[in-house]
This record gives sequence, structure tokens and C-alpha cells, in this order.
Amino acid sequence: MQRRNFIRSAGVTVFGAGLPASGAFAQNRYAKFAGKTVTINIPSHPHYDAMSKLLPEFTKETGIRVEVDRLAIGRLKEKQLLEMAKPQGDYDLVCYIVMWKGEYVDKNLVRPLEPFFADAQLADPAYDMKDIIPIYLENLGMVGGPKGYLAGPGAKLYGLPYGAETSVLAYRRDIFAKLDLKVPETYEDFGRALRVLKDKSGIGALTSRGQAGHQCVHAWLLHLNPLGGGVFDDAWRPRFNDKAGVAALKFLQEVVATGPAGIPGFGQGEANTAFLQGQAAMYLDSTSFAGVVKDPSRSKVVEQVSWALHPRGVRRSSQSGGLGLMIPRNARNPEASFLLLQWLTSKAQDMAVTRLGGAPMRNSTMGHVDIVRQNPEFIVFKEALRHSNPDWRPIIPVWDKINVQALGVGISEALTGKKTAEDALNGMVPQVTAIMREAGYKV
Repeated sequence: MQRRNFIRSAGVTVFGAGLPASGAFAQNRYAKFAGKTVTINIPSHPHYDAMSKLLPEFTKETGIRVEVDRLAIGRLKEKQLLEMAKPQGDYDLVCYIVMWKGEYVDKNLVRPLEPFFADAQLADPAYDMKDIIPIYLENLGMVGGPKGYLAGPGAKLYGLPYGAETSVLAYRRDIFAKLDLKVPETYEDFGRALRVLKDKSGIGALTSRGQAGHQCVHAWLLHLNPLGGGVFDDAWRPRFNDKAGVAALKFLQEVVATGPAGIPGFGQGEANTAFLQGQAAMYLDSTSFAGVVKDPSRSKVVEQVSWALHPRGVRRSSQSGGLGLMIPRNARNPEASFLLLQWLTSKAQDMAVTRLGGAPMRNSTMGHVDIVRQNPEFIVFKEALRHSNPDWRPIIPVWDKINVQALGVGISEALTGKKTAEDALNGMVPQVTAIMREAGYKV
């Protein structure tokens, strides 16, 4: 069964089961939980900044109080693992990065969501799971299908997208017009644009993440997929050091050479700030950045930015990733937590968070006439989602270890000039192979 069709089918056969057709209880599902407190762990992130503004309305509507534990995104996982290892933790709902989903499920730290959606006393019949953007639902929510992290036979829903993203290109149309420079359509165009902008614009060409660990791996993956590469072959053998992998890392080295100063130390925040402060002519990363670009209190380039598809390499391919929400296995108030999760990801609240600068996760929001009028870039984003790749990275339980301890070290060495692209990638093969064998993969 095709991936998208599987998700549509799941929306009918799994998520439709047991839902109340109408009724009085739909208005009273919150009554028994009034007065309870749900604690949610979230990052400092534009989407969750917007979400926080909605929480008073949830409490007013349901009587359920919400306590927010907000941390720097780099501290989330450590704190969550600590809390979720206890017999009963402090968190009822957690925000996670897509690459953690397999590990959390493998360690039995989070609850599957189907039982909640099948509970007629909790589930909202108007929720409409099929309206959630399929690539987001698969990429962030599904665990246990093909390869362990894709939709298909055996896949179960453990999380919902909330702050999901794909990759797009933002560019300074004023600078492009001044230099009579065309928006890059291909990677060949992209490479030429880097040098032209470096030499003639007076600012960096492309801002990028580059910090050791997850950040530089994320930046490399942005180029690896369109250039035809992958981390593993079909037998889980490392292939990241092949021709495509080297080409992607060399391209990222060129980004560092032509971009704003400091990229090898940039996390997502620093990369974003460089563009917002007018220090770079292009940005290639998350769609979730759009709301910040248009915020005059944070952006100096509010009226100067346009959006385009991620440039095409040997194929058109866009990132899939971002953030979602899960219910810990040891949550104190799992049912009330589910009600908050369901409310936040409903049609009405998806519209509300988008109006506040958040990232939509529903087709009905992405295509709404008023929303598109206010956010014309959504036309490009919707097209980008057609090319979004759910297999952008291997979201296996040991991926974060490979990502941070192996690839994130070697790629950083290439970006700081300590190693060539070839030496950096070849040097990581034995370590990654050892991690995979230790995890039980017959490499």
C-alpha cells in the first residue's frame, strides 16, 4: 500500500473506531478533569511561543490548568529522559524532536495514542485525523512500520506533529534584484549564487547551522538528500561516505566559506539571527522560520524576503522533521494530557496558532483562504511538502547517538578545516558500523 494511502486508511480504520458520533458527551468530556493540572515540557521555539498564548483559553474552556516547563531546546532530551525514567514523572506531555521518537518508543517511555482516540469518552468526533498533513503525521508520529519509523504494516501512532517543518529557501529579493540574480532552481545554480553573493552583495551568501553535533549534521543532510545520498544502504551499511555524501559535505564547506562569519559555531538560533539581522542573503532550512521573519520586533528584513523551493539536485527533495508532542508512559494525568494534545492539534487551534505565527500541521489551515492571504508563502510551502521525504534521516533508536557522537564530530572537523570532506566521512565509517552492530544490526 502506498504510504499516503496507508495513512488515510489509518485515519478511517484506527482513528475512527469508537468515536462518538455526536453528542452531549462531546460538551462534557472535560468535566471529570476540571481542576487537574497538566505539566507540559516545551522548548524555547517560535511555534511554542505562539502556543503558549493559547493555553489560557484551554483552561477557560476545560477547567484543566496547564503548567509549562520551558527549556532551551538542547536541554529537552536530557531532562525528559530523567523524568520519564521515574515511576511517576513530572511531565504529562512532552515536546520531542523527530529523531528521538524511535528511541523513546524502544525504551517504552511513551504511550501509543490509538487507545485514547478510540475512547469515546475522550475523543472528539470532529478531530479529523485525515486532515493532518500526511508527511507530518508519518514522519513525526509513526513508529514500528518499515525500517521502524515509516508508515506501513505494523506502524503505530505515538505522537502528533506540532511544530513540524519541511525545508524551503528564503532569499533577499532586494539583493537578488539589485544583482540581477535568478533564484537558484538547481544545485548548480545554488553553487554559483553562493560566490556571486559573497563577492558582490556585501554580506554572507547563505546562513547555515554548523555547530558540532546535531546542528552540523542537520545542515549536511539538507544537501545530502537532494544530491542523491543517504546515511545507510538497504542493508544498513554506511554509505554516507560515497560520492554523494562527499559532494554534500563539500557544498556545506562552500557555504561556510561564502556565508556569514561564524557558521561552524552556529546552532539554529545563530543561523536564524544572521538572516534576520541582514547578515546573509539566503536561508535554507525550516518553514517554521516564516513567522519570525515577518515579526518586526525580531526581523530587520520584514519586507525584503521571498520564498522558493529547496533547489533540485539529482532529485527534488525537501526535509521532513521538526517537533511533535507525546504522552509519557509515567504521566500523572494521561487522560487530561491527551485532552490538551487533542485540543492543541484540533482544526480550530491549528488555525489559531498559525495566526499567531506558528507552523500549521493541517491541510485545512494550510489551504484556508484567509490564512493564505495573510501568509502567501504557504503556496510555496504546500508545494515543498509534495517533495518532503519521510526517510530524510534514519530515525532508528540509535540515530541520536550516531548523529551526535559520530557524524556530528566528523562533519564539524571538516567545517573547521581539520579534515578534508573525504577523510572526515571515511573516518566515521568504523565508529558508525560499531554502533549499529552493538544495537543488533547485522552490518
